[in-house]
Amino acid sequence: MFTIEHEYDATVVTLVDEGQAPLQEDVIINAFEDCVTVSQFDPRSEKMIQITLSIAQLRDLEAALDLPEGVYRLRKD
Repeated sequence: MFTIEHEYDATVVTLVDEGQAPLQEDVIINAFEDCVTVSQFDPRSEKMIQITLSIAQLRDLEAALDLPEGVYRLRKD
């Protein structure tokens, strides 16, 4: 299950883990104009962990999801 919310400066997508235990904490994705953040609560440290992806990194990730194992570089057309 997931939710989508449009806020003033970001689109927020929350991914909820469903199914059989053990379940993972919700993943929160904030899409800004110049970057995307991915956050998840870490129950071991009891802290919210966040990473930031540039738009270029996000494009690379999108491409990588549909490719076989290997090393790639996206070309601008």
